[in-house]
Amino acid sequence: MALLERVSTLLRANVNDLIDKAEDPEKMLKQLLLDMENQLLQVKTQVAIAIADQHLLEKKRKEHDDTAENWQRKAELAVSKGQDDLARAALDRRLSHQQLSSGFAQQIEDQRGEAELMRSNYNKLQQKLKETEARCELLIAQQRRARAVGKANKARSEVESKNFTEPIDRMRMKIMGSEAENAATKTILEDSLENDSLDDRFRKLEREDKIESLLSDLKARQAKSA
Repeated sequence: MALLERVSTLLRANVNDLIDKAEDPEKMLKQLLLDMENQLLQVKTQVAIAIADQHLLEKKRKEHDDTAENWQRKAELAVSKGQDDLARAALDRRLSHQQLSSGFAQQIEDQRGEAELMRSNYNKLQQKLKETEARCELLIAQQRRARAVGKANKARSEVESKNFTEPIDRMRMKIMGSEAENAATKTILEDSLENDSLDDRFRKLEREDKIESLLSDLKARQAKSA
């Protein structure tokens, strides 16, 4: 019966209080159900033992009843043979076995009552366990949903609390600065190329002019020689 009391205590436990105290409510609920199942398995074993003991007591009582009947037949045989002393001894044995049978009969009644009580309590506890399992499954689902919502709210809060426009503005200014720098570099290169082109043109004119001058000198010397 102490085992039944332990199981009853488990089933009467305030699940909500246990959740409040647990660091991991889902793990705690699963462990609670596992403990209940283990305890109920022990109760089932004890019920089976009680029923087996009842059958053993019934067997013992029958043995004493059969033995008493056997001594009764022996007493009758002794009387028919005129051996009263032997008949008295046989009747004494029969009386002893009848008394033992009566004692076993009382134990059987007590054992039957206890076994029935244990079986009834086991059935009630089994039903209570099913109800507790359903309740725990509901609480686990609620806990998982609450945890998911909590994580989502935390993530949303972190997003809303941070200023994401500031780094974007800084990056935009940096990109604009790079673009401006590239534009300035391009202008400088274009101006440089234009200046280089103008100088090349003048150098080309000067070279052509020098070549024409050399050509004229050459023609003049050849004309004097002729």
